Amino acid sequence: MQLDDFIEDFQRDEAAEKRRLAEQKSYEITDYLDEVEREFEQAVSGDSLFGATAPEIFVGRSSYPNVSTGVLSPVTDGNAADFATSGEWYRQGLGVSEVLQRRTGLLNSTRSANVDVRDVWDGFVGVQREVAIADHPVDVEVGLDSEPDIDLSLDDVGAPTGPRASAESADLAENPHVPRPVEKTLEDDDWQAEGAMTYLYRRGFDVYDINTILSAGALGRGRNRRLVPTRWSITAVDDTVGQYLRGGIRNASTISETEVHYNEYMGNRYWIVLTPGQWEFELVEMKAPDSVWNPAGEAYYLASAHEGYEGRTGYVEETAGAYYASRLGVLEHLHDRDRQAKCLVLREVTDDYWAPVGVWQVREGVRNAFEGQHGKSETFREAVTGVTEQLPVSLGALRRKSELVAGLQAKLSDF
Repeated sequence: MQLDDFIEDFQRDEAAEKRRLAEQKSYEITDYLDEVEREFEQAVSGDSLFGATAPEIFVGRSSYPNVSTGVLSPVTDGNAADFATSGEWYRQGLGVSEVLQRRTGLLNSTRSANVDVRDVWDGFVGVQREVAIADHPVDVEVGLDSEPDIDLSLDDVGAPTGPRASAESADLAENPHVPRPVEKTLEDDDWQAEGAMTYLYRRGFDVYDINTILSAGALGRGRNRRLVPTRWSITAVDDTVGQYLRGGIRNASTISETEVHYNEYMGNRYWIVLTPGQWEFELVEMKAPDSVWNPAGEAYYLASAHEGYEGRTGYVEETAGAYYASRLGVLEHLHDRDRQAKCLVLREVTDDYWAPVGVWQVREGVRNAFEGQHGKSETFREAVTGVTEQLPVSLGALRRKSELVAGLQAKLSDF
């Protein structure tokens, strides 16, 4: 499909109603939190949370190496697995409100712990680690020593966490089943974490499962096993798996023509331009003025990060976890095709994305951009020029921020 035909379906709707966090949606969540508080009062019996099924864990990063470590347990109705972060949320079409509602239904029962866990498999940390390595949500009984703090913690990398309470104890109410590949990584005390991550990925574990296992300190050499803050583990897994996939296409043939793929999810619009050549990748983000992401700006805020054929040597600062999440989605696609390419990902963050729900939505937005039809173009320049007509910034502004676009020959009309 030619590019002009492809983009006709994605004309900007300037009359679309804007959803502002302070003016509209925050009231919905405030009302919902009131309902959650009532459900917590019914679910918590005395100082215990009985019959809770924990689908996920959380490890904080404040005061590292003594961190807040928690078991997330739903106290609202529903299948416990539906509360855990996964690509299933995209397939179900969840919006920002629905994600926040699910996460506010999770009680984060926490205790302080040192990250050096090694072979700790008893007590609260032991239960947390068992929950993390199990292949299904695990029934637990949590003893609380404080009333839940009905609040919502938001993060641009990790999924939101809901009400929090200090835990006195935690006990398993069942024997968790641990998949054999995970047992194998635990049994090998000399296996470095990076190798264990890629092994699990090759065995069909998605990055969501792997970052939970890594966060619980269940990967790496025995003497070095530590709890990894959730925010760090998400990026570490995306980066490690991405490097593995990049290695798999280093000697692959290049794609034969320039392609433009598009997707939109949760107020994020993704344009992905693939063009013939050796692997090269760049993410450029555009954040709307007068939005949660750019509240004081009078123009779109642009951020970018880039890597060449050999990859990066330092951590990405400007685009942070979104860079590694979007790169993973592109590399999975190219790996499946056994091809390499130069890739430019353009992410427009509109004010419809009114609260952070984590980089999982970036990962899934890019992963699913390759489903269905795509546009074709004669050249990279033609593709970028055509896409820019759909963006809120000029080609000149994009050129000044993007290394890949900067190489295009400029015309006066671009500025």
